[in-house]
Amino acid sequence: QRKKSWIWCKKLPALGFSVFTHYRTEGIVLKKVDRGEADQLLTIFTRDFGKLEILARAVRKISSKLRAGTELFYLSEIEFVQGKTHKTLTDAILIEKFKNLRSDLTKLKIAHKIAESADDLIKAPEQDPKIWQLINEVLDKLNSYTLHATRYTIIYHYFFWNLVSLLGYQPKIQDCRVQGKEIDCDIVKIIKLILKKDWKVLPRLKLEPSHLKLLKEAALWYRVKIVAEST
Repeated sequence: QRKKSWIWCKKLPALGFSVFTHYRTEGIVLKKVDRGEADQLLTIFTRDFGKLEILARAVRKISSKLRAGTELFYLSEIEFVQGKTHKTLTDAILIEKFKNLRSDLTKLKIAHKIAESADDLIKAPEQDPKIWQLINEVLDKLNSYTLHATRYTIIYHYFFWNLVSLLGYQPKIQDCRVQGKEIDCDIVKIIKLILKKDWKVLPRLKLEPSHLKLLKEAALWYRVKIVAEST
């Protein structure tokens, strides 16, 4: 397991130079926003520092050495420097590209949904090994599983319910109620199975279109009423 590292680049204070620290860790790219003519602001969930926003200078240029390790959903070993106002990416070495996500439109949509939820729900830039493991786990399953197109959504729901639980919003389930709200009993059973993290069972669940609709409604309700109102 790689650990974060730092390299002190000391300059003479008398000459007006500062002290810079380079950090190295692993990270998964969740979001990219274009800045200026060739820069991008990357949202990366890292192993050692949690969610960070890091500026990748000139990364949109064809000649940029950073391009190979900064695509969406890539797992890369990254290095960045902390400046006065922002972090700047200095290196990105690809570890895993999860290539099957890009060859299947349904998988790609689910990956985007996972990344959007992670970016929206994870606030503080704090190290969290369990969330790091969860993000890697769901991208690996999404990349490797071969399912009917309608069934990949269970991977998103696995991510959502386990993420909110890790963030301190684990649902209180009793009979056919979640947080006191009555929900279809089949949906409550599915949420219970999701929270047990049994990947042997989840891909084999018999999900009807009605189940998928109700799962979506339950996740949206929980996100708005429980998580958003508690922050």
